[in-house]
Amino acid sequence: MPIVAQSTETTDWVSRFADEVIEESERRAPGKPVVVASGLSPSGPIHLGNLREVMTPHLVADEIRRRGYQVRHLISWDDYDRYRKVPAGVDGIDKTWTEHIGKPLTSVPAPKGSPYPNWAEHFKAAMVASLAELGVEFDGISQTAQYTSGVYREQILHAMKHRAEIDAVLAQYRTKPKTGPKTPQKPVDVAELEAAEGSGAAGEDDGSSGSAGYFPYKPYCGNCEKDLTTVTSYVDDTTELSYTCDACGFAETVRLNEFNRGKLVWKVDWPMRWAYEGVVFEPSGVDHSSPGSSFQVGGQIVGIFGGKQPIGPMYAFVGISGMAKMSSSLGGVPTPADALKIMEPQILRWLYSRRRPNQSFKIAFDQEIQRLYDEWDKLDAKVADGSALPADVAAHSRAVRTAGGELPRTPRPLPYRTLASVADITAGHQDQALRILSELDPHHPLATLDEARPRYDKAEAWINTHVPADQRTIVRDEPDAELLKSLDEASQQSLRLLLDGLAEHWSLDGLTHLVYGVPKVQAGFSADATPKELPPEIKTAQRSFFALLYHLLVGRDTGPRLPTLLLAVGQERVRALLGE
Repeated sequence: MPIVAQSTETTDWVSRFADEVIEESERRAPGKPVVVASGLSPSGPIHLGNLREVMTPHLVADEIRRRGYQVRHLISWDDYDRYRKVPAGVDGIDKTWTEHIGKPLTSVPAPKGSPYPNWAEHFKAAMVASLAELGVEFDGISQTAQYTSGVYREQILHAMKHRAEIDAVLAQYRTKPKTGPKTPQKPVDVAELEAAEGSGAAGEDDGSSGSAGYFPYKPYCGNCEKDLTTVTSYVDDTTELSYTCDACGFAETVRLNEFNRGKLVWKVDWPMRWAYEGVVFEPSGVDHSSPGSSFQVGGQIVGIFGGKQPIGPMYAFVGISGMAKMSSSLGGVPTPADALKIMEPQILRWLYSRRRPNQSFKIAFDQEIQRLYDEWDKLDAKVADGSALPADVAAHSRAVRTAGGELPRTPRPLPYRTLASVADITAGHQDQALRILSELDPHHPLATLDEARPRYDKAEAWINTHVPADQRTIVRDEPDAELLKSLDEASQQSLRLLLDGLAEHWSLDGLTHLVYGVPKVQAGFSADATPKELPPEIKTAQRSFFALLYHLLVGRDTGPRLPTLLLAVGQERVRALLGE
């Protein structure tokens, strides 16, 4: 029996939507599994904006499962959509792929070297792997399989029979072409544009509307496979349909009750599926919020199929920070697989669970990822000691586990910025990395790198793929004799104080205390003095001291955190570079 009591975490958006979805499902289909849905088009790399289309219903479905209900999360792969354009930044393709524009995505060859049978399967595979890593449970539905096997035949015949009603709905939103000078258009955000295209919203016509009237169905040509076709006649009683192809000139007459090579146009296809699957909850992007959008029009057309429009929020777009530094091989907007190379799945889940769907947010591929991990680790500690706020506890819970159990996690989650610094300095030498990391806490040394994985691997991948070469850390081979010779007495004294304390303070905490303490001691204060007990000029002295150390160790004003850098360089080499 379902656990009907609401979650105790009633302050978060997921629980509120779960309450509404359960209530609506019981009203529409009492006793049946709750159905939530997402739609993804494998027309190219499926990016992090599209992931919100999946994560929003996933989080709601997972909360409903936690309460003991049966739930189906459908992901419709829109792999029977037309191939619209050759996307930029995809390896293994060239200009010859333009000849496939207009074909179903499953009829387009995969990029060269791909192990997959076609274009759609190639891009679906990466997303399926990412969803598995993220703990997303779903039922995948190939629209190619649905249409070509005749699953939707009755729905297609129904739409054709009621084409006048469908046309009347669409006509309310059609506008006549404007004459005169064009109004300048506002710049379009690339993520927004690609999200719209991926959802079937951009550039999708309403159907064939020639001299024979309006038809909500597009055949794929029997000769060239493209959808550049026009229905020239249709007889309801016999389902006899004739069409011509504008691309190759082919024409034929078929019986639609036996024909499986075509599909309903998008603004009819989507509401048809709502009715067919009994979808109760499905979010949609903000591109669907304008008058005449697919979601709004679908809300009127779904009734023709005897169904109801799902409830669900309009979700805001997801931005990216640090794109300028991204590898050119990634092409345009990064994918979930790109994010999962540099962050653990819990962190990526948390980004989607902690913000309401109508709130936009950014995913960090630059230095911000270190601050993001610091924030996560603080939350982790607060949850552990019971001091976190209820909404934060709920978001954390949804990040680390699903109704099926805990996601795998790093046994020793050392600070991401520390791991990144170690990976940067050691440049792939794992024995050196282990030496440094084992010295961070002498009382609880790391025995193997596996204890710090997968977080260490994610940090190393970030360093290697998203940090420009001129920002990588290269330790000096020889002391900077000229700089050492030019130091005044105060600078020389600061180096002596540091060197005298190295052996005693050789741990992450110890070195942190030491490097911050040297300027305090030089000014006549205790190394333990707090900032409130110190004059403002101590901070200036600390910055100058840090800059001196960076110059002597790596030849720059800045670098990784000094305690981590010192551990990485090693005590003997530090002493040599600092002129002992």
